[in-house]
Amino acid sequence: MPELDVLARLAAAQPGKPAVIDDRPGRPVEALSFAALDAEVNRLANALRARGVAAGDKVVWCGMNSIGVVRMLHAARRIGATAVPLNYRLTPEEAAFVVDDCDAETLYVDADFAGLAAQIRPRTPKLRQVWVFDGPAPPGSEPLEPLLRATSDAPPQRPDEVAATIIYTSGTTGKPKGAFRRGLGDPEQVRGMVETIGYRPDDVYLTTGPLYHSGPGGFMTLAHNLGNTVVIQRRFDPVDWLRLVAKHRVTTTFSAPTPIRMVCNLARERKAPYDRSSMRRMVANAAPWSFALKELYLADFPEDSLFEVYGSTELGVNTILLPADQRRKKGSCGRPAPYVEIKLMADDGEEVREPGVPGELYVRSRTVFDTYYKNHDKFEADRRGDFHTVGDVAYRDEEGYLYICDRKKDMIISGGMNIYPAEIEAALEHHPRIADAAVFGIPSEEWGEAVHAVVVPQPGSPISEPEVIAFAREHLAGYKVPRSISFSEEIPRTGSGKILKRVLREPFWQGRERRV
Repeated sequence: MPELDVLARLAAAQPGKPAVIDDRPGRPVEALSFAALDAEVNRLANALRARGVAAGDKVVWCGMNSIGVVRMLHAARRIGATAVPLNYRLTPEEAAFVVDDCDAETLYVDADFAGLAAQIRPRTPKLRQVWVFDGPAPPGSEPLEPLLRATSDAPPQRPDEVAATIIYTSGTTGKPKGAFRRGLGDPEQVRGMVETIGYRPDDVYLTTGPLYHSGPGGFMTLAHNLGNTVVIQRRFDPVDWLRLVAKHRVTTTFSAPTPIRMVCNLARERKAPYDRSSMRRMVANAAPWSFALKELYLADFPEDSLFEVYGSTELGVNTILLPADQRRKKGSCGRPAPYVEIKLMADDGEEVREPGVPGELYVRSRTVFDTYYKNHDKFEADRRGDFHTVGDVAYRDEEGYLYICDRKKDMIISGGMNIYPAEIEAALEHHPRIADAAVFGIPSEEWGEAVHAVVVPQPGSPISEPEVIAFAREHLAGYKVPRSISFSEEIPRTGSGKILKRVLREPFWQGRERRV
């Protein structure tokens, strides 16, 4: 029989401590203590059970960051159900694919997305109930609040089965895959990461980015499991984010590069009113933070607060770069996290041991996911023995620090040379008039592929193609310099900050037999 639920233990140990705070501009602050959150979770868990949701059943949830979302994450675990987050930015067709593919019969949705749920339902014959929280329910769905008021807050019977999650990957190169994982991770490995980063029970965690992504959702769950107060930001806004940090004395968060770039690029007078000194642990991940962005962050926040982790939805946290190494190891994502083994493998299956030589990164740890739901063949194809890969390419230096070159599928092969776009993107971001950049291969009769860059200029600071290319030549080997430049107001990205390379490539490769 599984041990007492972690939230129930915390509710007994610290009943009056704030568990979650929803502080939105223009409305009263909503806060729940650990005891109050525990009672609400019990009500939702009992309601799910009463409506036929059993251990192992899939429950899809959809909504912006809110107490309602936090409540579902705990409730699903409490009854051994499988929680499946749904990206509310998806089209109805894309969203219906996720709901149908995971075999969900229950959809729990924020009222702001009840319209999306209504469009999903005709496409998903297995879906039998839609619950709408934080607002009115349209026809064909049911409001949650009356259901909860009529349900007991007594603890439900503990399940015999460990809860699971299915998190669908971003789908940057096609249909998303559902990464299936049981439980909360290996306790010893989690403890090792907590001790390495230096988390404390009295930390205050701020959600930075949508909780449907594995990074923000996973680190928020970790914060709650440590007994931390979690401050919810419903939708990211850089000035409001600074307000929340200052008002609640936030000490920890996890962030993709885009939100922090927006914070750091604010005018000095807009940042000045907000005290940022409380921030102890900023975990950088979700997409690579360039060294230029790290320098911007360290100019605004405590020098010893910045940690970087490398990981993925499938493989968990694999490396950690400590604050002392952020400037010393430019471009590195650190060394293996506790209880994680990493091998770099060449295409011929041999392990790469020489410093500076790239290889595909394979991981062995106790937090690797269990399989891709309904796609176990893909899971098997991406493993070698006990080691697993998501297709990233990396090299080591002489001290064993790892450097991610790029995704294997994003690599450009030009004139027989392997070129990694992430390296070029990081170089271009050092230009003071470049806000963002994306690099990819386009067709070339002479070279097979040629390097192309899409550049977003800083607002009010135009830059020309010759200037960009000249800057690149100062910082990169000749074969890596972009052969052409286009300009855009923004780079298309997933909600977690990953560049949608397929969207950028499509116009260049249309009508060709070979696409990369």
